[in-house]
Amino acid sequence: MKESRVKIHKWAIAILLWGFLFRAVCAIYLNIGFDEAYYYLYTQNLNLSYFDHPPLVALTAGIGLWLSGVVTPFTLRIGGILLYTGTLIFSYLASKKLFGERTATLTLAILTTIPIFQIAFGILTLPDNPLMFFWAACLWVAAEEFFPSEHSDRYQPTYRLAIIGLCVGLAFLGKYHGLLLGGGLVLFCLLSPRHRGALFSKWTLAAIALFAIAISPVLIWNSQHEWASFRFQSRRAVPTQGYNLERLLVTILLALGYLFPSFGIPLWWTSFRTAGELLMGSISPNKKDGDAIGIDSGIDSGINATAIKDVTKDVTKESTESTIAEDLLRKKRLLILCVSMPIFFGFTFMGGFIQILPSWHMPGFFGATLLLGERAAQVQLKRPQFIRNWLWGSGMAILPLLLVGLLHVHWGIVQKGGDAAIAGGFWEAKDDPSTQMIDIEQLRQAFVNSPLKAELQKADFVFSNNFFVAGQVGMAIEPLGKKVTCFDEDLRGFAYWSKAEDFVGKTSLYITSELFIKDEKFPQPLDKYKDYFQSLEKIADIPIKRGGQAVQIFPVYRASPMLKPYPRPYG
Repeated sequence: MKESRVKIHKWAIAILLWGFLFRAVCAIYLNIGFDEAYYYLYTQNLNLSYFDHPPLVALTAGIGLWLSGVVTPFTLRIGGILLYTGTLIFSYLASKKLFGERTATLTLAILTTIPIFQIAFGILTLPDNPLMFFWAACLWVAAEEFFPSEHSDRYQPTYRLAIIGLCVGLAFLGKYHGLLLGGGLVLFCLLSPRHRGALFSKWTLAAIALFAIAISPVLIWNSQHEWASFRFQSRRAVPTQGYNLERLLVTILLALGYLFPSFGIPLWWTSFRTAGELLMGSISPNKKDGDAIGIDSGIDSGINATAIKDVTKDVTKESTESTIAEDLLRKKRLLILCVSMPIFFGFTFMGGFIQILPSWHMPGFFGATLLLGERAAQVQLKRPQFIRNWLWGSGMAILPLLLVGLLHVHWGIVQKGGDAAIAGGFWEAKDDPSTQMIDIEQLRQAFVNSPLKAELQKADFVFSNNFFVAGQVGMAIEPLGKKVTCFDEDLRGFAYWSKAEDFVGKTSLYITSELFIKDEKFPQPLDKYKDYFQSLEKIADIPIKRGGQAVQIFPVYRASPMLKPYPRPYG
């Protein structure tokens, strides 16, 4: 048994190290996306909270930048990479506490293999990095709190409830989904009579207090800005049209693709099967009462009354322990189900009303992975080869797909006509959404080694017409000593990082992307700003190349001086 445990621990450490190295390599070579560049600007405008999200993403994005003093994709992402490693460790500990070491190792392997978890939680800089770190930490503490012993059906609330409240609050500081985590824990306590007392414990009051303290930065910022962030996020969930089953089907299929079908389908199946078992009150018993000892045969063999009494006592004790173990297993599954299924099922259902982002329901699937790991461990005892083939087969299919995606984003290996294209490529750059992830260093060098450097130095500020593009431009030019703003109807955080009057009378550079240079309201690129500047003059086009081809163009305009403030819909 001891050798087996050492082997399991070695597998767990190996999985963690492999996952960290893989994510680190991807973080170095993967070009910067829209969201990440925008969150980079959070680090340049530190505040208690932000219009789009709570504040922790600024710290996650900033730690590598502040320690290194260098702005690169890797330094922007290293905080998230480290946090996801911590997320995996806490998930392993939670699974181990609930279901044992075998399940914990299988769960760790699954969480390290599912592509959307690797990318959204472990590589890209997103609010999901701190959310999932504190989510997993909270789940571990909850497992320790609600199931302290395997041999007792009693529960006594402890100080860990206060830590749970703090973890929920910190998860909320990462992303508003943290509130759903807290709701799932409350739901568990309501559904489990044994744990219902936790809701009325003095430690729950401490948990509420710590939760309130943790989220106070978000409350303070929102109270100072007319609850702008809460209003913005709540509007995104309001249906604007009738329910559409086709849209729902697309949401389900996309989720299966992000999870990879060999994991996505079992996640749905395991979750609904577990829910069905809990509703029906059924669970596969470990041992039926009286299986191991033949009482009747003992009587027939002439065993005396004392011996029969002792045997009966042992059977009763074993039966009681078995019943307790079965009930504890039900409650453990219920805990995971309560913090996962309402989230992924609820957001998936919402997909029939509105278009949802992948990150909205993925925390629920992440939690449900612990149930999948537990089921896989059960199957492994009977069919080890099947589980081995399932895990290794999935991993060997996913890894090449991720590597091809990484190489294509960086070098354009399937880009038609590109220098690095395999067999000439087949995907036209103009139709390829991966070109939106740009090489920041190319954009930066266009200002370092050209007359544009002098233009940038003469300008009082830089602006763009889209907050995502402004993030990319800001990340590229920040080392050159200029900050960037945005003039648009959708300003997001830019509405709170400056005042509209700050730019009147000043000269600037207008930098945009051809992807966003036209819209229905302003079909000509300069129409949007012609009444706000005395002169607007195009001075350059900056090509962003991949595989020797220009895949994006960033036009640059000289704009001077600004005549009046650009109107702001909020802020």
